[in-house]
Amino acid sequence: MIQMEPQTNLRKRNILALDGGGVRGIITLAFLERIEELLAKAGMGNLNQHFDLVGGTSTGSIIASGLSLGLSPKDLTRFYMRLGPKVFRKPRWRIRGVQSVFDARMLKAQLEEIIGDATLDSDRIHNSLAIIAKRMDTGSPWIVHNNPNGAFWEDAADGSYIGNRNYRLAEIVRASTAAPYYFSPELIEIVKGEDPGLFVDGGVSPHNMPGLALLLLVTAPKYGYGWSTGLDQLDIVSIGTGTFRQRMSKGGFLREPAASMAIKAVSSVIADCEIHNLSVMQSLGACKYAWNLNSEIGDLSDFQLGSTPLFGFSRYNVGLEHRWLKAELDVTISDKELALVRDFTNPDGMQLAYDIGKVCAQKQVSLQHFQTSP
Repeated sequence: MIQMEPQTNLRKRNILALDGGGVRGIITLAFLERIEELLAKAGMGNLNQHFDLVGGTSTGSIIASGLSLGLSPKDLTRFYMRLGPKVFRKPRWRIRGVQSVFDARMLKAQLEEIIGDATLDSDRIHNSLAIIAKRMDTGSPWIVHNNPNGAFWEDAADGSYIGNRNYRLAEIVRASTAAPYYFSPELIEIVKGEDPGLFVDGGVSPHNMPGLALLLLVTAPKYGYGWSTGLDQLDIVSIGTGTFRQRMSKGGFLREPAASMAIKAVSSVIADCEIHNLSVMQSLGACKYAWNLNSEIGDLSDFQLGSTPLFGFSRYNVGLEHRWLKAELDVTISDKELALVRDFTNPDGMQLAYDIGKVCAQKQVSLQHFQTSP
């Protein structure tokens, strides 16, 4: 079990925040392979040794958990290449619009393969870990973490809740990946003898990009971390799964079935939350690798919301737009290939997404971003 003590200004803390995005998590892994390669060449250890806290939403929660359990990015890449075709396969007998598109039992079986029966207090977990899910029966996003100083770590003396330390990690990750329409919700026992909590994908909260949530987790006193801010105290690396602006014509949108319109509208809100969170992070931190937000404000590199930066910040991602791919990576793909890579439920695009991610990681990731000095 991780023994967490408040920070005492002795060394910099490092956070790794991993976005949701289905099979496009393979893009995240391409970046992580590059980061681990650079750390190893510099004699700085592996990802677990560098990052004090690893947190993720949805597919990011799978990767975060795998890393915390000691798997390497290459291990997880091989796992994802198997995971995609097994999990994102539409059973012939499912009734579209009535039942979830994919069989959650297959997803759970795959999670059990790499996570096993580990609970949040398992000594198999090598660092601080945070998983984001959405609890629908209470209407609240949950940031479930393994800090023993957290308010809900131990069982309640009056039996009003089961302590977080007893939650099975595979169940928490399954909850974080339970995308509505695509997978059925996950039920988790919160209070012994009472109806379980109803959880869906953390991506339908504001935290599909979890960096801002993790910043609050480690700095807000009641969470129990007590980490300090400042360029010499805190560094945050945030990795996406590919981003693009979803455009639809009026006629095309109105001709969509109602369920399809709803899904695309929710996807658009998730994308808006990403830009909002990214805007806040880039205005609060000192950007080592910034991301262009829009044509009006750019990447906010000339603006600081506070008097001094609260942390060092790197945001790595791939723009899944023809113009971006050509301008930034000199990569040209067809419209069909682009649509395939964008589809977070289609494993047929995983290899191409991974290849693009590898090219992008070579350009964006620098060893200087991971140096301990500000």
